[in-house]
Amino acid sequence: MERIFLKGQIIDIIERIIFPGEIVIENGKITSILELDNAPDTYILPGFVDSHVHVESSMLTPVEFAKAAVKFGTVATVSDPHEIANVCGTAGVEYMIEQSNTVPFKFYFGAPSCVPATNFETAGNNISAEDIKYLFEKYDLKYLSEMMNYPGVINKFPDVVQKIEISKALGKPVDGHAPGVTGDDLNAYANAGISTDHECFTLQEAEEKIALGMKILIREGSAAKNFEALHPLISKYPDMTMLCSDDKHADDLSEGHINTIIQRSLAYGHNLFDILTTAIKNPIQHYNLECGMLQKGDPADFIIIDNLINFNILHTYIDGKEVYNDKEGVLFEETKKIAPINNFNISHISAEDLIVKAGSDKIRVIEAMDGELITNQLICDAKIERGNYVSDIESDVLKICVINRYEQTKPACAFIKGFGIKKGAIASSVGHDSHNITAVGTNDEDLLNSINAVIDTKGGMALSNGKQLLALSLPVAGLMSDEPAQVVGNRYEVLNKEAKVLGSVLNAPFMTLSFMALLVIPSLKLSDKGLFDGNKFELIDVSLG
Repeated sequence: MERIFLKGQIIDIIERIIFPGEIVIENGKITSILELDNAPDTYILPGFVDSHVHVESSMLTPVEFAKAAVKFGTVATVSDPHEIANVCGTAGVEYMIEQSNTVPFKFYFGAPSCVPATNFETAGNNISAEDIKYLFEKYDLKYLSEMMNYPGVINKFPDVVQKIEISKALGKPVDGHAPGVTGDDLNAYANAGISTDHECFTLQEAEEKIALGMKILIREGSAAKNFEALHPLISKYPDMTMLCSDDKHADDLSEGHINTIIQRSLAYGHNLFDILTTAIKNPIQHYNLECGMLQKGDPADFIIIDNLINFNILHTYIDGKEVYNDKEGVLFEETKKIAPINNFNISHISAEDLIVKAGSDKIRVIEAMDGELITNQLICDAKIERGNYVSDIESDVLKICVINRYEQTKPACAFIKGFGIKKGAIASSVGHDSHNITAVGTNDEDLLNSINAVIDTKGGMALSNGKQLLALSLPVAGLMSDEPAQVVGNRYEVLNKEAKVLGSVLNAPFMTLSFMALLVIPSLKLSDKGLFDGNKFELIDVSLG
């Protein structure tokens, strides 16, 4: 039986000490850790865990996500598959599990709690309480994924209560999602058994939730970036804090993962062991993960780095096998190919489908904000031509459309401010959470061309500007490509750059677009059924008349 001996500066995150030593690995586990008088200057420590991520949002399959993540010392993810579940139901969850089992990376999936996320949109599938019980029992999933229907929790909707009770009876933690919820509502939400939240935007909000026993996940992803506001939690509440990316697009994942949050935390002066507690220990213990913490008897999941400032990853090991080193790159391939899955059932729409008949001369307008999932509700003067509402390019009030991709129906159209596009249009089938097609543009012709380009590929992203038409195909559920992260990231980056050529002032226009149909984040969004007030939790009219 082969034994592996590795020497270095051992970082023990349990005892909070660093010492020269040697670890011995046998059959995928650490059989002993010996203290030495001298050892190499490289550091050996447990691998990182992303405590909340939607793999689908990377636009990569689990296989390609794993290949990208191990380069940065990530050995495990707490993965919520509700994106693909909204498209393909339990079959989508099973696809993610089956594909993830073809690589030596530790994906820990949850059972999606809110499919569909609300009743005010059309999803491709529904996941019931019975489905959740089935997934828990068949696959021993680790937790109930984020309970986004916080009004349902607070008001004790029967189906919501049933899902939570099933999870609690099986000893599974329940993840939360409660942006801006405070006071009595937050008390009711936490008391229902919700154990975490990753939606905090302010330190005050986070501390109120911690006081109620909820662990806070500091999110630094491609879309929402809350590290700057929340990083003091690392030192103040190290045992109640974790690190996550939530949504990490392929281009960003090619540049870094949890390691970048660690680097920034060190630069702010946080204690090394407090940081590693949030990045490793807390998610492993909270979700009961079979993931090693560099202790005798643990699975040999660890990394080797060159220094304690840059945290450059030299080697990544999972279950005692080297899966990455900085000389050879990624050292694994998937063991078998899994056939793609999708749910896309519509044909081209027509120009007449995008017409919005004018009512009053005042309209409700979504205000998108760079780097935020939340939006504001504005009241603006409408631009009217031939009795129809149209985009007002000078005022940056542009038409936004959501098209049901599961059945042929008339698109829902409204108006949005903040994209800054001066010409053309962009469209995407990545539209949280139901993943219908969302599009924003300055004119109906380009809107139509970009939308129909996405329909042609059965999912993806597209940009139209007169004769120019660019597209990124996402054939797996209209959400993912089976290409490597670098390839997908480069194509996505081209689309983003071209959107900026159209005039967009956003850092990542397509990413922002993908959240404009996310109804569970206030305050004004658009679904395939119409304009939605996230504060009142009801559909409203575009026109004030």
